[in-house]
Amino acid sequence: MIHPSLLTKRKGIPTMSRFVSAAFCALFVFSISSANASAATTYNASAGKAVYDASCTNCHKMGIMGAPKTGDKAAWAPRIAQGMDILVSKSIKGFQGKKGMMMPKGGNPKLTDAEVGNAVAYLVQQSK
Repeated sequence: MIHPSLLTKRKGIPTMSRFVSAAFCALFVFSISSANASAATTYNASAGKAVYDASCTNCHKMGIMGAPKTGDKAAWAPRIAQGMDILVSKSIKGFQGKKGMMMPKGGNPKLTDAEVGNAVAYLVQQSK
């Protein structure tokens, strides 16, 4: 419910003050742009293959440090279910799990966040 002090009467019709209206409009626009920004995050699995070959294969091919092996659908299914944003975030920041750990950016600090995201997309593609 809107507080009565925020309403004004114009021709007998209650309306919100201009300030409140502007605030609601700004919130609406911001929420749409935020949703679109997160939804627009896409990764290129094809480009991720080169990053995977150079930086990720060492652990994910053999399961070193508890890394889920590339192509192991059972190991990857619960991870994939978390969504790409979570997978990429953990891959960038590093992660300590019950069964193993991942160093930030797979131990290659020179990788950009986009390159890590692409490599994760490649791993997910290979493991579905």
